[in-house]
Amino acid sequence: MANYYVNKNSQSNGDHEVHTSGCSWLPKEENRIYLGNFDNCKDAVKKAKGHYDKTNGCYYCANDCHTT
Repeated sequence: MANYYVNKNSQSNGDHEVHTSGCSWLPKEENRIYLGNFDNCKDAVKKAKGHYDKTNGCYYCANDCHTT
């Protein structure tokens, strides 16, 4: 299980990326929302959709959920 966060700032394509707590690309604390502790990125991305319509897994730490 891992702690997941969603970036408050969108990428150039409009996606808000979901990251694990150990990711090198994890945004600063003021630029992220804690989603919770999950077994997989799919559940974390689902939770992130409650905050933002366009969400995506980080290429580096949540690659199974990286789609764009």
